[in-house]
Amino acid sequence: MFRLPLIAFYLNPLRTPPSFKPQKTLMASTNIFLLQLSIFLLIFLPKPCFPKNQTLFFPLKTQALAHYYNYRATANKLSFHHNVSLTVSLKLGSPPQDVTMVLDTGSELSWLHCKKTVSFNSIFNPLLSSSYSPVPCNSPTCKIKTQDLPVPASCDPKGLCRVTLTYADLTSTEGNLATETILIGGPARPGFVFGCMDSGSSSNSQEDARTTGLMGMNRGSLSFITQMGFPKFSYCISGVDSSGVLLFGDASFAWLKPLSYTPLVRISKPLPYFDRVAYSVQLEGIKVGSKVLNLPKSVFIPDHTGAGQTMVDSGTQFTFLLGEVYSALKNEFIQQTKGILRAFDDPNFVFQGAMDLCYLIESTGPSLPRLPIVSLMFSGAEMSVSGERLLYRVPGLSRGRDSVYCFTFGNSDLLGIEAFVIGHHHQQNLWVEFDLINSRVGFAEVRCDIASKRLGIIV
Repeated sequence: MFRLPLIAFYLNPLRTPPSFKPQKTLMASTNIFLLQLSIFLLIFLPKPCFPKNQTLFFPLKTQALAHYYNYRATANKLSFHHNVSLTVSLKLGSPPQDVTMVLDTGSELSWLHCKKTVSFNSIFNPLLSSSYSPVPCNSPTCKIKTQDLPVPASCDPKGLCRVTLTYADLTSTEGNLATETILIGGPARPGFVFGCMDSGSSSNSQEDARTTGLMGMNRGSLSFITQMGFPKFSYCISGVDSSGVLLFGDASFAWLKPLSYTPLVRISKPLPYFDRVAYSVQLEGIKVGSKVLNLPKSVFIPDHTGAGQTMVDSGTQFTFLLGEVYSALKNEFIQQTKGILRAFDDPNFVFQGAMDLCYLIESTGPSLPRLPIVSLMFSGAEMSVSGERLLYRVPGLSRGRDSVYCFTFGNSDLLGIEAFVIGHHHQQNLWVEFDLINSRVGFAEVRCDIASKRLGIIV
């Protein structure tokens, strides 16, 4: 997950952005346009301890803070908070403590703030849990299972396993690896490995204070999904209201269309810019309306360093494309919207540091004009982005009666990211399945608000 502050700012055209390795971001990136996303958590046969074909539900609740919305946790309902990033509440420890974690398919290690500071009010307190156990640095967990982390684990003066996570915005967090008992869909599960973080730096401490930590959901050995033993999981984020679905296991519903699958791209050889445990797929082309961009296939294929992979990331809001591809898409979108959209002509204005195609749209207008559909073409599947998902209103910025909207595709080069990143904004109203057994990601168009209602979720 890449941290992309949800503020508009002006870039110095002469300033060169720093070069970062494609690592993930720390937390949610904005406190504007909060949406409460209720997620229905279904667990289908994750481990032999659950009876066959049994569907388990458990209530989770979110805390109302400032301008947050309130939810009452009731039986068989799970409150899931959508605040640009997706957060879920769980119980950890003995006795259980409530924690709120960012759901991130682009990260491996789950971690929690374990030391209360001015910046972090929501913490997990290991001193209050009888089942908390720090991991020694000479254990196999520390020596072997941390190998996919961006920074190698180390030993602290007490002989405990120390982990450091750094992110694309130079944010970092540091602490000890530990095991704890987690409550999820049935009996308590001991031995959950996570990072109990006691220090770090943040570029947005006000927003980071709203969550306790992060739930890593990639394919790494220490990720939440791997540790829990689920063969697959999926989610569906509504684009029209606050409903949504998170599901662990098979999505066998008669109302769900057959999924179109694209295989995961796997490279066994370690490469400096290729994340081997990410959900990496092969982007083959982009279409605007009926026109396929005239680009060579080679621009979508990772090079000898691993730069250029395409990652499906729930922890990033928008979609970011490498410079050559972004420029081609931008130019074609401009061409096809001439006479439809009025450009916001300010050469120094860049939204979120990477989105430089913006427009002026009358605030009192009934809706956005009809826009060409942008389709991301994968091997075996296609993701179509249309309507309001193509333009995003910049919070707090206007010119007279006009609001400023920006194109929801950005330029990875301006962020120093050597990858294509498919963010969750463009995954709205799609059933997105991550199939770990068959190494593939599936997509199916669906009204996620209706899907929520069919599953009994009332928002």
